[in-house]
Amino acid sequence: MYHAAATELGQVLADGGHRLIYGGGSVGLMGVVANTVLEHGGVVTGVITEQLMAQEIAHTGITRLDVVADMHSRKARMAELADGVIVLPGGFGTLDETFELLTWNQLGLVSTPVVFLDVDQYFQPLFDFIDRGIAAGFMKPHHGATAQRAHTADGAVALATAPAPDYQPKWLV
Repeated sequence: MYHAAATELGQVLADGGHRLIYGGGSVGLMGVVANTVLEHGGVVTGVITEQLMAQEIAHTGITRLDVVADMHSRKARMAELADGVIVLPGGFGTLDETFELLTWNQLGLVSTPVVFLDVDQYFQPLFDFIDRGIAAGFMKPHHGATAQRAHTADGAVALATAPAPDYQPKWLV
């Protein structure tokens, strides 16, 4: 089911004329998305670290591959290039990249829609955590709302290409 969702996302992106900006790997769900975008005539830009490049997991068949020094540079470069972000199921790296971008949105450093493509309710516990953080007063509701969720590729692309939720200062509201 995850593989099928990644394939569908790649097709929706390519068919809609959207470019893919991602971590530049040839493996995992994002490798599937990249391959599908390419198969459907789309443009794919990868941003990969020197370390991962040396481990030979870079996708060398994409439109453009930027190699950067470290993970912080990678996240900053992807944020610079992307107009919106769609998060597929993943692990620590996925969450690290996503939460840094959500934090940058919260601080007003960027204004980028962040959308979780919630395949088979994979992200439900994460949204429960966000709701609990709001209920406990650790997070403002408008900051929690920056983590958007869709259950289909079409819905995720629609949210990711729409304006980001309005910025509200973290410390003043």
